[in-house]
Amino acid sequence: MGNGWSMTDGVTFTGSGEMDNGMTVSVTYELDDANTNGGAMDDRLLKIDTNGMGTITFGGHGASNAMGAVDDVTPTAYGESFDILGTANAGTSATTGTSIFNAIGSASSDNMFHYTSGDLVDGFKISASYVPADGTTEVESSTDFAVEYTGMEGLTVGYAVGENNAEGGTNNTDSTTMYIKYAYGPVTVGYQESELDANAATNDDDFEAMGITYQVTDDLTIGYNESSYNDGNKAVDQENSNISAAYTMGSMTLSVAIAEEKNRGGSTQIADDVKGYAIDLGFAF
Repeated sequence: MGNGWSMTDGVTFTGSGEMDNGMTVSVTYELDDANTNGGAMDDRLLKIDTNGMGTITFGGHGASNAMGAVDDVTPTAYGESFDILGTANAGTSATTGTSIFNAIGSASSDNMFHYTSGDLVDGFKISASYVPADGTTEVESSTDFAVEYTGMEGLTVGYAVGENNAEGGTNNTDSTTMYIKYAYGPVTVGYQESELDANAATNDDDFEAMGITYQVTDDLTIGYNESSYNDGNKAVDQENSNISAAYTMGSMTLSVAIAEEKNRGGSTQIADDVKGYAIDLGFAF
């Protein structure tokens, strides 16, 4: 089990234009030879900025629902506490099949709508998303709502609620999340709690995360982030922690994270205690 060098295999194309009424329309297409949907096309988004009445996004693939967009917003310099250690790092996936827990979300699918606006009420941002039923992968439609308050300097408070009716009937679930962040000078701290409610109590999940970042200079930020995931069907919680740093120099950003995970997927096997690191070098042109 080790960390290897890698390079992304996708190319993203974007385009935008402004109409006479001030609205802006933009499109994004990603070509990805290794995408999981077959073919070369991966993420594809169409956004309409209504110039004062919010933004409407139609996601053919790769769009985020209202709750998924804020499933973990706790401060971090690079990466959420659970996203540095993918299944490829575990070594356990081939032996026990243990899957990593992420944050709690709700329904997300292809061909969905997402509306967001920060202009309707001063200090508030509202979002809503809709995943339509298609009779196959989405048996019933699902809807999310989110609201965020930033009317006080340095303070961010948010709440979101969503549902996942993809399987229909007794398998439907409801999710909620709430978070608070406060920035004072170079320091930002945050805390978040999420719940997933199902018909069976053993399928109820809880997620908790907290983080802190410190902006050392205009170019350097360091951070610490941790989370725990309680699956109602597991005896122990998955626990994650992440120490990270990001340094920007001109158009280049170097990001580093060292992560540790205990009880992957609620498993108590020694192989499911995992450590790893990530180094990312990005350029903006």
